[in-house]
Amino acid sequence: MPDFNDLTLLPFCVGLTLLGLIGSWFAWRRRGIAAGTRGVAWSLLPVSLYLTGLLELVWDVVRSAVSWVTHLIFSPTVWSGFALFGVSVVLYVVAGVARGRGGNEKKAPKKQPASPAGELTQTGPEPASATTAKAAKPSKGKAKQPESSEFDEIEDILKRHGIN
Repeated sequence: MPDFNDLTLLPFCVGLTLLGLIGSWFAWRRRGIAAGTRGVAWSLLPVSLYLTGLLELVWDVVRSAVSWVTHLIFSPTVWSGFALFGVSVVLYVVAGVARGRGGNEKKAPKKQPASPAGELTQTGPEPASATTAKAAKPSKGKAKQPESSEFDEIEDILKRHGIN
């Protein structure tokens, strides 16, 4: 690949800028001031990149990218690296699926029987909302009447605290 050469790039950048300025003048006459001004802005970029030294940087980046791609295509070492990368991704995904299905060898701690809400246990008091669903059972002796579940929950809470 050719190397960066200041002597050939300066005339090339000036030529691109002049062609852009001529095109901008035609755009200005046909489509108005906005199109012409936008064309002038784009036309000044090649010379500005050259004068600031950014053109050499862009040249080096493009040259390095092309070199990397050509080495990628023709190198078996690089392809084996990509293969290993793919294998590692597949193994990571398989490990996540196995973990989700309970593939861990550690056993979960056994759950202790639930105690009534408000009673202190080793893990702390059980929230009242967890037991309200259990306690909202219709009484056996009464006829089934459509009652509001809110009143049943309130009654249950009052009974548990000893308030009748």
